[in-house]
Amino acid sequence: MTTVAWVVEGTWTGCVDAARAWAPAEDDVLLLHVTAAEVAEAAAGALAGLMGRGRAQHSPRVEQLTAQGAADLLAAAVQRLGRPARTEARSGRVEREVVAAAEGARLLVVARDGDRSRLGPRSLGAETRFVVDHAPCPVLLVWPDDVPALASIPPPPWGQEPTLRP
Repeated sequence: MTTVAWVVEGTWTGCVDAARAWAPAEDDVLLLHVTAAEVAEAAAGALAGLMGRGRAQHSPRVEQLTAQGAADLLAAAVQRLGRPARTEARSGRVEREVVAAAEGARLLVVARDGDRSRLGPRSLGAETRFVVDHAPCPVLLVWPDDVPALASIPPPPWGQEPTLRP
């Protein structure tokens, strides 16, 4: 079976550490990085604006730099994992690529990527929320760094305090 760890800039160490702790020894570990298709499109648009022609142009240099960044991040993830792992760099709609990569996996490791200062649903970004909601396998959702204090949970809406029963 395979354990997939979604490696993202800013949260990858938490995912790799969780994969190291939770992936069974007999599992194949796949470290997955997905570059949003919009990255190359935005760079092409910026280049077109700078050149004054108003037409976006394909830039192989941007693709090279993006691919190199993904390769460097995945290499660091393999080193941190401390065991053999496969790596895969994809590009496209991030949330859909992650869900597709998790097909048939035993476990998908995902890090919270939203507001990490408090507990709650806003600790998940839109792509991560989609992945958690649509993953075709069990998901291990981890805090990439220190877990916020329990006191960070917002109070219930005004007038909806729970009643305590004896």
